[in-house]
Amino acid sequence: MTADRIDAAWADPKLANVIYHDWEASTYDHKWSISYDDRCIDYARDIFDEAVGGEPFETVESALEVGGGTGFFLLNLMQSGVAKRGTITDISAGMVAQAVHNGQALGLDVTGNVADVEFMPFDDGQFDLVVGHAFLHHIPDVDVALREIIRILKPGGRFVICGEPTRKGDFVARRLSHATWWAARRVATLPGVPSSWARSPEELEQSSREAALEAIVDLHTFDPDRLAAACMRAGAVDVRTATQELTAAWFGWPVRTFEAAVRPGALGWGWASFAYRTWQRLNALDRVVLSRVVPADVFYNVSVTGVRP
Repeated sequence: MTADRIDAAWADPKLANVIYHDWEASTYDHKWSISYDDRCIDYARDIFDEAVGGEPFETVESALEVGGGTGFFLLNLMQSGVAKRGTITDISAGMVAQAVHNGQALGLDVTGNVADVEFMPFDDGQFDLVVGHAFLHHIPDVDVALREIIRILKPGGRFVICGEPTRKGDFVARRLSHATWWAARRVATLPGVPSSWARSPEELEQSSREAALEAIVDLHTFDPDRLAAACMRAGAVDVRTATQELTAAWFGWPVRTFEAAVRPGALGWGWASFAYRTWQRLNALDRVVLSRVVPADVFYNVSVTGVRP
């Protein structure tokens, strides 16, 4: 990656998205602890069902994931029985290639398409279901993207968008993440830190430069009520929102940032088990207890669903 191309991306959010996500494609699953086993199948289906409202969801023939990255959301949902066939789109060719590879490795009927959600290359009413996870905040024109999503749905088809940052949740998560990255970089340069554990200063500097593009690719945060209103403006009906992660986000963001600052595999299985189990317990606390007493807009993630009339 040349410095000139990175610098050019500061003036072009879509180019920044391509650069940032092409850069992350081969390591994205590791960075975010993504898997395609029961752990992530259950997680993806849980947030999908929570967004839909807990009603039984019958398997559909065709589903599209928008901004699908490596395919985490749709591939795990397909394994849970949500759809028979899947198409994964992303503006990053690197991400699409990785998603198709992941889908083929799982034996799923999946195709990929490099596409801009503001100008989707699909016919009206082509899909039974459109899903997305943590992509909408990257899109320059959210209203146009939502109209395109509804356009390509069949009448009566549903969209389910999960994992979008709320304004208040994002404020806290970013500060925790930045503080962790600052500390990890300085610890890595201390005398006596094993070379097998810490990334080199050059790797950390390059990562810092490319990760700084997050300031461009992360364009929006969403208050639940305003996100629902945007979906209704785009033509959706039966719109509802749900929020997830409070203490789980306060724990998870520093952990993921710390893991990105060390060499892959350096922390071992013991650390991975501790991080996952702790996040799991905090997530349960958020869902079972804190969701009853804490305002929805304080939680980190918001999901939204709606139907094309």
